Amino acid sequence: MGKGFYISKVVAVTCVVVAISAVATIIALSVVYSQEKSKNEVTAPSTTSPNTATPSTQPPSTTPSTPKEPWQRYRLPDSLAPISYNVTLWPRLEPNANDSYIFSGKSKVVFKCVKETDLILIHSNKLNLTTFKGHHATLTGLDGATAPTVKITWLEVPTQYLVVQLKSPLQAGSMYELFTDFVGELADDLGGFYRSEYIEDGVKKVVATTQMQPTDARKAFPCFDEPAMKAYLLLHQLHTFVCYPVNITMHGLNLTQTRFEPTEIMSTYLLAFVVCEFTYIASKPEVRIWARRKAIEEGQGDYALEKTGPILAFFEKYYNSSYPLKKSDQIALPDFSAGAMENWGLITYRETALLYNPGVSSNGDKEWVATVISHELAHMWFGNLVTTRWWNDLWLNEGFATYVSYLGANKAEPTWNMKDLIVLNEIFGVMAVDALASSHPLSSKEEDILKPEHISELFDSITYSKGAAVLRMLSEFITESVFSKGLHTYLEEFKYNNTVYTDLWKHLQMAVDKAGISLPGPVEVIMNRWILQMGFPVVTIDTKTGSITQKHFLLDPDSVVDRPSPFKSVFTFQDIPVINRAQIIDDAFNLARAKTVNTTLALRTTKFLHKEVEYMPWQTARRNLDYFYLMFDRSEVYGPMQAYIKKQVTPLFNYFKDLTVNWTKIPENHTDQYNQVNAISLACSTGVEGCNNLTTGWFKEWMENKANNTISPNLKSTVYCSAIAAGGEKEWDFAWSMYKNATIASEADKLMYALSCTKQPWLLNRYLKYCLDPKKIRKQDATFTIVYIASNPIGQPLAWDFIRSNWNHIFNDYGGGSFSFGRLIDGVTKRFSTEFEYKQVQFHLYLVLFAGPNF
Repeated sequence: MGKGFYISKVVAVTCVVVAISAVATIIALSVVYSQEKSKNEVTAPSTTSPNTATPSTQPPSTTPSTPKEPWQRYRLPDSLAPISYNVTLWPRLEPNANDSYIFSGKSKVVFKCVKETDLILIHSNKLNLTTFKGHHATLTGLDGATAPTVKITWLEVPTQYLVVQLKSPLQAGSMYELFTDFVGELADDLGGFYRSEYIEDGVKKVVATTQMQPTDARKAFPCFDEPAMKAYLLLHQLHTFVCYPVNITMHGLNLTQTRFEPTEIMSTYLLAFVVCEFTYIASKPEVRIWARRKAIEEGQGDYALEKTGPILAFFEKYYNSSYPLKKSDQIALPDFSAGAMENWGLITYRETALLYNPGVSSNGDKEWVATVISHELAHMWFGNLVTTRWWNDLWLNEGFATYVSYLGANKAEPTWNMKDLIVLNEIFGVMAVDALASSHPLSSKEEDILKPEHISELFDSITYSKGAAVLRMLSEFITESVFSKGLHTYLEEFKYNNTVYTDLWKHLQMAVDKAGISLPGPVEVIMNRWILQMGFPVVTIDTKTGSITQKHFLLDPDSVVDRPSPFKSVFTFQDIPVINRAQIIDDAFNLARAKTVNTTLALRTTKFLHKEVEYMPWQTARRNLDYFYLMFDRSEVYGPMQAYIKKQVTPLFNYFKDLTVNWTKIPENHTDQYNQVNAISLACSTGVEGCNNLTTGWFKEWMENKANNTISPNLKSTVYCSAIAAGGEKEWDFAWSMYKNATIASEADKLMYALSCTKQPWLLNRYLKYCLDPKKIRKQDATFTIVYIASNPIGQPLAWDFIRSNWNHIFNDYGGGSFSFGRLIDGVTKRFSTEFEYKQVQFHLYLVLFAGPNF
């Protein structure tokens, strides 16, 4: 599939893209703010439907009920099973008289009655449904079945249902069709069917796009919005683009109706469609990369196109299964809340996760594109073809894709040592999270994950990175080839269906038995101890007696774990390889934070760094020392720390000066390119002689000739930050101007970060205020910008004051769809370490909980 590629650059055309959608979002909303958001949901818009029937402007009052009524439960009953949807949508890409963007639609869902019932529950959220004879839907019997008369309908807002009560029951085994007509807001909230905007040649362009996962398909059309409720879907899109022939007239407007082929049977959260004026490049077989016209013309999609074929071919071989669809579209969106979403056939991305410009983007940007593409393509089989039954097993879906994304990227870029980098990028970091009392097991009970906010909370590093770590561990001890064979039989048995995690264990056990591998226990028994309890052990060996003991490792040994384990503590358990040199540092610092060893012992593991030139030990040390900087950069300890790091990094800085022939060449090795960034960043921040002159000199050259940026793409973030930190208003204003005019998303991201590096408080305050204006900072980037500013010791108190004083605006105007409140609070408070600061956070949360978000 990946062979015989050719690139066909096409002229800019209007596109209407549709496909099947899955999940790749890593948004961790905190419990407090998710609960507050659910209490303050906005009701459906009251825009008049274009249908001649009378629309309802307000949902009817909820009928009196007890907590046990079916419509008050967050899970659908098992009485109905969807078969197919026939949906027509018309997004308006121009504002109406009320300056609002809307979409209208009609939906027919065919379903089978599995158990006799007089109740239809179907998800609908923020849709204004047209009423027909006082009811929000019409019901028709199929294949000779007689449809019962509708008794009453209403919208149950808390559980996001359209409720249809019937005068007599539906008959088990019979087929029915439910019709709805509706209007929704094409908002810029980054969820459901939403609006994205960008400027091209001075003209504002509007894109209608989607993000259904996990529970927002119900914002686009009424549907049975649960993963196990798979069905076929036929979509029609109405639009007014001039390069398409007119084939329908509505309300005096000439429209084009684009009809797409029916999808495979799929879950609603896997659906995606985009209405845009993008263009694409393509290869054989049907692989296309879509983006803004200028981005495609500049070749920013070429790398993604080049690597998609080989990665798809790798997964076909790895799964021993052909790609299940006829085509693979990938599209880069100007506004997207996550990094990407592995839509089945139409993968949606942030621009930085799909587009790459070799003249501007760094090797880190390139690696990000390769691994994200690999992650999403892995889901085409594992997650889309076979889907977990409920969100409590999200870890299996996302952890698996995270693990094998490194295998796919390793195939695409075999010189990058991606199989090693998973240890640094995923495992080290998540071990620190899993060593907290606030961690959680990978898998939860279905009954514990019910509300949309509960589901959103699962999208965290435990799900992705620890999930990847334990599956990597499993693959290693049963061997990768046996692991792959188990995956093949798993996918074959459950294709187009749903599973639970134990189904995978059974197939891996079958592969283990067939290969004759001896294990200390069944796969399920071994793995359950890693997924059904949180944390990991610290193993202590007494070298005098030879005794071995273990216990749950906690960074704070005095913390209380309120999640009891269902198991007893029976975890199975230049000369030094580079991974182990890095692991020694990471383990020592984690043990020191847990007060198991003295901090001085951990610090002693960094003494060899003045002789070290490899990336993984340096990056591991830097990550762990960052915690010390957070705790001590406002204390008298900061000076000695800086002096020590300066002493250790000076040889590394000089090493790269020689390796690059006085900074004129780029290191050949992938990880050397990363470590050059460490060398310059640490050297400049600690005052190594010649470093700041180097970076400010490069930046000044760019300021003098802004059309010719000669700074190496790999070094841009570090150089920009260092120069802006050393400069003043002139440097900041220049960077801001370049940020606003950047046409490459990865370049804009680097500048967005660098602008937070200034040491001028008034510039940081100006930057914070910009975060409230979507015309200056996109909603998708506002959280990151505030957190970047808070990472600056000068900006941290400014950011904390800012979010408290502007909480009303942030909560009401931005909301959970674009602001990840968990990330925001964590980022702004991560430097807090005193009792006073702790009480400040407590007081603020108290106000939110009891005074409401508008306090």
